[in-house]
Amino acid sequence: MSTTPAADELLILGKIVSVHGVRGEVKVYSYTDPIDNLLDYRHWTLRRGEEVRQVELLQGRLQGNILVARLKGLEDREEARSYADFEIYLPKQQLPVLEDGEYYWYQLEGLKVTNQAGELLGKVHHLLETGANDVLVVRPCEDSLDDRERLLPYIDHCVLSIDLAAGEMSVDWDSDF
Repeated sequence: MSTTPAADELLILGKIVSVHGVRGEVKVYSYTDPIDNLLDYRHWTLRRGEEVRQVELLQGRLQGNILVARLKGLEDREEARSYADFEIYLPKQQLPVLEDGEYYWYQLEGLKVTNQAGELLGKVHHLLETGANDVLVVRPCEDSLDDRERLLPYIDHCVLSIDLAAGEMSVDWDSDF
């Protein structure tokens, strides 16, 4: 018997955006890198508002910067249209184990960010992907130095240490930046 994992055990990895063709395929926007990594997972939990569905991916392919997927039991364009706007979730424990010093973005979100002077700059709200490097968006939190949002490059020179257990990140970043 299949059960739906608890919300805190799930991680969003994509979204069904529309239909493709007349045979029930759907277009999927993937948040993974590379994009087609989402196709490595056969069982998806779909969520749209309060509605939750469990689906099985039969096949998929990369088409430009979007994925085209065929889901089990979905063979009609009109039925496929009803899947638009569902977000695609997977249990976190299904993700590959990373090597030491590597992190998934979701692991960094919420970490307190402190500079070398011991000043609390805020918490990591989210990350941005840029051409050169990823960027940490650090927003003020309770007890933070000030009310400024900061954008810090996620590079070795800036990020000195990460302690997931303590919920902290140490950075080389002047509070005046």
